[in-house]
Amino acid sequence: MRRVRFLMSQTLADLGILVGAVLIGSQVTFGTWLPWRAPGIGTQVLPVLAFMLGGAIVMSLITAGTSGPGVPRPSYGRAVGIVLGTFAITSLLVLVTRVYFSRSLLAYTFALWGAGCIVQRIIRRRRPWTEDLVLLTAEKKLADDLVVAPHSNVLAVIDPQTEDDLEPFPSGATIAVDLRALLAERVAQYVSSCDIAGYNVRPLASVYEEHTGRVTLVHLAEGWEISTPMLRTVPYLPGKRAFDLIATILTLPIWLLLGAGVALAVKLSSPGPIIFRQPRVGKEDRPFTMYKFRTMTADAEDDGPQFAAENDQRLVRGGGFLRKSRLDELPQLWNVLKGEMSLVGPRAEQVAFVAQFKRAIPFYAHRHLVRPGLTGWAQVNYRYADDTADTVEKLTYDLYYIKHMSPVLDLQILWRSLWTVLSGAGAR
Repeated sequence: MRRVRFLMSQTLADLGILVGAVLIGSQVTFGTWLPWRAPGIGTQVLPVLAFMLGGAIVMSLITAGTSGPGVPRPSYGRAVGIVLGTFAITSLLVLVTRVYFSRSLLAYTFALWGAGCIVQRIIRRRRPWTEDLVLLTAEKKLADDLVVAPHSNVLAVIDPQTEDDLEPFPSGATIAVDLRALLAERVAQYVSSCDIAGYNVRPLASVYEEHTGRVTLVHLAEGWEISTPMLRTVPYLPGKRAFDLIATILTLPIWLLLGAGVALAVKLSSPGPIIFRQPRVGKEDRPFTMYKFRTMTADAEDDGPQFAAENDQRLVRGGGFLRKSRLDELPQLWNVLKGEMSLVGPRAEQVAFVAQFKRAIPFYAHRHLVRPGLTGWAQVNYRYADDTADTVEKLTYDLYYIKHMSPVLDLQILWRSLWTVLSGAGAR
């Protein structure tokens, strides 16, 4: 319901801006605020105005799903899509029906409307909405994560076993109940009363997932909670593979040029091969050979596989820059072309580490339900993992991605990865 209200308010604001753009465009073009009162034109302009309004409504509905999972936010991409789509619909209908139109009116209207939609989103993103939450849980870690989440306002954290008197909270608050917890009779009655009173009562796991972009491992029981939602993504998988191929092939000249420069730098930096090859675990636990430009000394793995460390002494001259810029990962595009990897997915891990993590971390094997990626939801949300604890944290993001995998989420990850590449955040 909250998502619906958000999309409705966004759509109404966009339509209001469109109306204002039409009025200003009419004043500039015809010298009157109302275009149907322009001398010599009158009601002839009404059909094209109807085309614009109808096109805006249609594009708003079509793009409603592009907000992706999690907390909805005003999207610049959606604004551009609505404006350009409406222009295309209006132009096509004008061409088919041959009704009257004014090039100046259309130009001013769409330019002002596009600018207004962007400005509106800038303003709304400066003051993001928050959801009032009352948490019934004994899981301090989950509660702490929600306290610092940008769109949540935690009013209280209630112990499921408390015997204290519980007063009603402000109208509109969401009651997030930890369904794993054993509720005291007083607390169970309180939850029931909140539901009857019209409060939004939801499972804590769902609220946590929406606000943090992570899955709560403590709330997984059998693992089908992750694999079952994947059935919805089956129709997308062929398109995901096609996108990987098309995007990689179209940008191949850029990667080849960059790769040649990196290869020369690696060759001059230290003795040893230019390309580093290492067995990694891919989709359905199938091993494959992953390729990278070598950034460490040729004998770096003589003592066995190990995590990269901050200011790693094994790095060759310039190796730190290649890792921070992610240029060392360019050869993995060959893995993408071969179908062993995807542009977006969980990070491909070393064989020895996978065996270790499977024994130590519940549901770790679920990250191999999809192809590993050059970048992923965990990479753009969490720092580099250098121990088992960090790996557990990153797994919560990987499972979220697998559960919600979609074209919209993939594009969001690729867009955020651009900043990760430019800033070097999260790389070692």
